[in-house]
Amino acid sequence: MSKHPFKIEICVEGTDGLIAAQNGGADRAELCASLFEGGLTPSLGVIREAVRVGTIPFHVIIRPRGGDFLYSEVEFNAMLADIKAIRDMGDVAGVVIGCLTTDGSIDETRTKALVEAARPMKVTCHRAFDMTRDYRVALEALIRCGVDRVLTSGQRDTAVEGSAILKDVMAIADGRVVIMACGELDANNIAQVRRDTGVDEMHFAAPKTLKSAMAFRNPHVGMGGTAIEREYEITVTDTEAVRATIAAANAAL
Repeated sequence: MSKHPFKIEICVEGTDGLIAAQNGGADRAELCASLFEGGLTPSLGVIREAVRVGTIPFHVIIRPRGGDFLYSEVEFNAMLADIKAIRDMGDVAGVVIGCLTTDGSIDETRTKALVEAARPMKVTCHRAFDMTRDYRVALEALIRCGVDRVLTSGQRDTAVEGSAILKDVMAIADGRVVIMACGELDANNIAQVRRDTGVDEMHFAAPKTLKSAMAFRNPHVGMGGTAIEREYEITVTDTEAVRATIAAANAAL
């Protein structure tokens, strides 16, 4: 049984997503840019605007690029600089980090440095945890590093598939760190995952796609790497989907 108050966090892209999450009843948001790449660090301007419009706590992802979680020295220095700048704003609740070594272990040296730079903000380890060689060893490493929370799908693509591992992670954690489940959670499955795993918190995105309001569209130019149709689509957080999924989770127990 969880030793922490149950909370739901919504993963959002930008300030409009934050507003949608809080209007949908979220307890907290994870603020990102570029969710198509799994979430990257948003600009300082976006973070400042989130502080201005936010009515719920939010945590900022610290991820300088897509891809793996093995960072160069320059990338790591940028992560430290971003954390210090966000910390100095004084109104951000937390940051979300993750660093691995080449053998699929938690990089404890770098993780400890990021945690120390972040204080007094809260620190979550993101799904870099799901890419580790041994989740039991990784969990103990993160606890040693002093992180407050671990985001995980149970080392599977979805929380449904990872439920057995999520339950085991909860047992190993035994209240020493918050375990937050994620992975394709929605109104149809979130209650079952909560019942099966007993996780402390749950995290999901609720995206929907809107057509661009642009009247003029140049058919000869793309912005790189996507189909031309994607240039005229906008992904936003669906407030009603947030509300329905939270209601389903709260009805689980």
